[in-house]
Amino acid sequence: MDTYEKDAHSKGYCTVAGLDEAGRGPLAGPVVAAAVILPFPPPIDIGFRDSKALSPKSREKLVKEVFRVARAVGIGMVWPEEIDRINIHKASLLAMERAVEKLGIKPDMLLVDGTFPINSDIEQRPIISGDALSVSIAAASIVAKTTRDSIMHAYHHSFPEYDFPSNKGYGTRDHMDAIDEHGAAPMHRKTFRGVMKDLFSGLKGKSDG
Repeated sequence: MDTYEKDAHSKGYCTVAGLDEAGRGPLAGPVVAAAVILPFPPPIDIGFRDSKALSPKSREKLVKEVFRVARAVGIGMVWPEEIDRINIHKASLLAMERAVEKLGIKPDMLLVDGTFPINSDIEQRPIISGDALSVSIAAASIVAKTTRDSIMHAYHHSFPEYDFPSNKGYGTRDHMDAIDEHGAAPMHRKTFRGVMKDLFSGLKGKSDG
């Protein structure tokens, strides 16, 4: 899990940040990214790994460890209105750019989860499935996922009908049924299939009436 960090360090990069995002696929809520700079050598014994492979309880425990051991953590978000305006691909990259900007330390190397680089003058290396291969990216994935989940829980207080603590905004059958029954809420991504279908049906119903 620290091969990429060691490789960067051997080439003279001293401040390596791992980047990852959470929330590309859901119908509701922001896309959230995190940037994490771990000390070198990175603490691989703590057990940082891809957040998708961890239980919610394990993520909650490990996110505290990220903040305890990291040299710096930055969090960036793009909210639904902006996602609808620029599309989710651009929004995911923008969220990671914002996360880097929030770091209190400027990194000299970025390890970016995925195929695409972000818009930055900092040297970077995109890594496919990076959250399973780089401890820094794994740490970032834990921060991004737990942050986004907490936002979806907060939405639940005002919009309990969508059961966001259960579905986290993803298009589950119950969530889709709730959209059909109650319509789209402010945190729904209006350009996403399912939400857009509901909006179109509502407009069609009004015109028919």
